[in-house]
Amino acid sequence: MVAPKEFIDEAIAEIEGQIGDANAVIALSGGVDSSVAAALAYEAIGERLTPVYVDTGLMRKGETEGIEETFSYMESLRVVDAEERFLDALSDVTDPEEKRAVIGEAFIREFEREAKEADADYLVQGTIYPDRIESEGGIKSHHNVGGLPERIDFEGIVEPVRDLYKDEVREVARELGLEEIVSERMPFPGPGLAVRVVGEVTREKLVVAREATHVVEDELEEYDPWQALAAVIGKATGVKGDNRVHGWVVAVRSVESRDGMTARAQELDWETLQRIQSRITGENDNVARVVYDVTHKPPATIEYE
Repeated sequence: MVAPKEFIDEAIAEIEGQIGDANAVIALSGGVDSSVAAALAYEAIGERLTPVYVDTGLMRKGETEGIEETFSYMESLRVVDAEERFLDALSDVTDPEEKRAVIGEAFIREFEREAKEADADYLVQGTIYPDRIESEGGIKSHHNVGGLPERIDFEGIVEPVRDLYKDEVREVARELGLEEIVSERMPFPGPGLAVRVVGEVTREKLVVAREATHVVEDELEEYDPWQALAAVIGKATGVKGDNRVHGWVVAVRSVESRDGMTARAQELDWETLQRIQSRITGENDNVARVVYDVTHKPPATIEYE
């Protein structure tokens, strides 16, 4: 990548050239990729950009409130409550690739509706280079790349950070002066907690995955992982009080990486792991046990689906 300042100037000019005098919507998730794309597009076309945050019901704990606070300076910000529509679309879907396709379809349809409201012809996305490589290589379909439907009702899709790796996006975020909570935030998958729930996505599983991920991120902050998460991977027997239960199995994962293309599982001390399992099982009656994933990427991926 060229120097961050030079990249910013070039990206703004490119966005201006692509969109011209038209309006655009930006798919804003709160992660560093979409935040940088939004900041660049806002610099390029100003109020002709409508930032849209879709609350899919698949997001991290407190995500919606954080978005509303962080991006309040963008007066045209829209927060869309689409939880019911996404969960209905995902009902009975168990195949990982089908999940991503369903989510990709649902995202695009939400933005098409918002684009009509904003009279927008273009969709801006925070797609980065590893997203494209993994989708093109068949490793997995990213909801905003390989998961997109064939019919898209936009004149064009604008991807200002499409050639950058995650660490490069962070450099641009710092140069743009974005808050540290954005620039240094660990990655979160576009399909959200849906890929941290093995099998069908249900409200019960999402609650477990959301609360457990919150615990993991909180407890592992001092380890400075590339990405840390919790996933609901199945059910197993356990004991709560004097009762035998058949509860959820939560897998904890924490990895070190530079660009997400490869990753190494972090070595966590036993005391930390015990504290994590104690909080997760203690704060959720439906969790029977917690396991720690020691698999690197490859052969595993960082997320579970």
